[in-house]
Amino acid sequence: MKAVIETGGKQYYVEEGTVLYVEKLNAESGSEYVFDKVLMANGVVGHPYVNGAKVIAEVNKHGKQKKILIFKYTQKKKYRKKQGHRQPYTKVTIKKIDYK
Repeated sequence: MKAVIETGGKQYYVEEGTVLYVEKLNAESGSEYVFDKVLMANGVVGHPYVNGAKVIAEVNKHGKQKKILIFKYTQKKKYRKKQGHRQPYTKVTIKKIDYK
């Protein structure tokens, strides 16, 4: 069974066994997390979400992505600004897609 879920302002096309890196979730490592915002389940499209559908995932770990550099400058004005950022993420594995 396949589904499209929404989390962190993004949409993901998943099936059982899929490993995802999503925006940081408020859940501990090793616990289960339920995605209830399901946009499509087994070919059934919801408006906007499918009623009674949920996707159960296991939280594997939390971490931070590679650092990206933000560099701003204004020419001829001696203005330079360098800044780094590391986006937090959660690694999850899809265990079950439940649709009645």
